[in-house]
Amino acid sequence: MIHSARFLVSNSTVDQCPKSSLPEYAFIGRSNVGKSSLINALTNNKKLAKTSGTPGKTKLINHFLINEAWCLVDLPGYGYAKISKQERKELKTLIQGYFANRKQLVNTFVLIDSRHEPQKIDIDFINALGTQQHPFSIVFTKIDKLSITQRQNNMSVYKSHLLEQGWESVPPLFESSAKNGEGKKEILNYIESINSNL
Repeated sequence: MIHSARFLVSNSTVDQCPKSSLPEYAFIGRSNVGKSSLINALTNNKKLAKTSGTPGKTKLINHFLINEAWCLVDLPGYGYAKISKQERKELKTLIQGYFANRKQLVNTFVLIDSRHEPQKIDIDFINALGTQQHPFSIVFTKIDKLSITQRQNNMSVYKSHLLEQGWESVPPLFESSAKNGEGKKEILNYIESINSNL
């Protein structure tokens, strides 16, 4: 349960991130996956993370302090965005630097648009996290736009695809809808369970 959520700081370099030892939960996904909307739904604050109709709006590492106990980290999206090659390179370096150097990071939520078949860019990112042994979970967004059968089929395809990629087991999977709040309780309970074991 989230009782308080407030913006802490935005940074363009990893070494400027907060020096606190509070556990961090990062949220990342392809541009236009609904990341800001999900963050706002989880925190019950429609204005916490800036939403935009323009993909690739987040270009900084944004820290939000939750319950004065842990940090939710909004990372720049990867993939499509109307930015230059140089900007795209800089964002990639920023994201890679966060994962390589942020010891406070305890879990990453990789957001996937539930309406689409497995996309190479998502699979590549997931495989990279696995190779680097970063704990992560997958959140399928926008499930309100699908029927229950479609949701089940799409998740089954994703599970099969990951196993075919060589994964021994599938990471924790969550379904979510920023529109109707589905999945919110499960995601927050998962975070609480990790925090209780730290």
